Amino acid sequence: MLPLERQKKIIELLTIRKVMKIAELTEEMQVSIETIRRDINLLTRQGKIEKIYGGVKLVQSKFGESTIDERMFSQLEEKESIAQKCSEYIDDGDCIYIDSGSTTYQIAKYIKQKKKLTVITSSIPVVNELIHSDIEILIIGGKIRRNEQSIVAFDYLFNFSELNISKAFICASGITVEKGISDYNLEEANTRKKIIDLSQEVYVAADSSKFGKDVTIGISSLDKIDYIITDDHLPKDFISSFKEIGTHLILS
Repeated sequence: MLPLERQKKIIELLTIRKVMKIAELTEEMQVSIETIRRDINLLTRQGKIEKIYGGVKLVQSKFGESTIDERMFSQLEEKESIAQKCSEYIDDGDCIYIDSGSTTYQIAKYIKQKKKLTVITSSIPVVNELIHSDIEILIIGGKIRRNEQSIVAFDYLFNFSELNISKAFICASGITVEKGISDYNLEEANTRKKIIDLSQEVYVAADSSKFGKDVTIGISSLDKIDYIITDDHLPKDFISSFKEIGTHLILS
């Protein structure tokens, strides 16, 4: 197993088990204690994990939003189901936008066989997932946001007005009928606002835990969102409230 694969596996294990001893990681990964210690030291320097007495744990976010490494493995079954449903709305020849986020990242896994597809993205994991496929990839330029593994764009680095996006798949950390969709980071929110304005159809891909939350930065009211695709654990009161508005709610 390559170092990056081992480190990703360590994050995955800690996401599930919360705290692990070094001996447990050594046994789980089937490598020497020296190798595990090197991985732990690197992940600690990157700010992804922290050492505690007798073991290690994930670093908890201080500002409300967890890192993408943490979110990649939380509610994974629901996110994969949502992503697969999203892929059913993507046709050969489309030009689509895939947002940065743990749910929209999963979409990339289900579209590799599409023909003459163009993907515009700000997500480094999406680029890595599609890099060996035949899909045309356009990556938005700008500043790298390390915790999110995304690129937050600025007008002088990318000409948004020239994009011709048929379908945009957007993430959100909060969804309410009254306030619409919201997120934690201003720069990410600004990019999403511009993509929503430019796209012919807008899809929000978010698991059911995001409903009923209105977090730091407002992105858009629901009148600009055509579809919200979520998992089937969404409470019935949310489902009934969406029947009164124009945004279509789709359960995966």
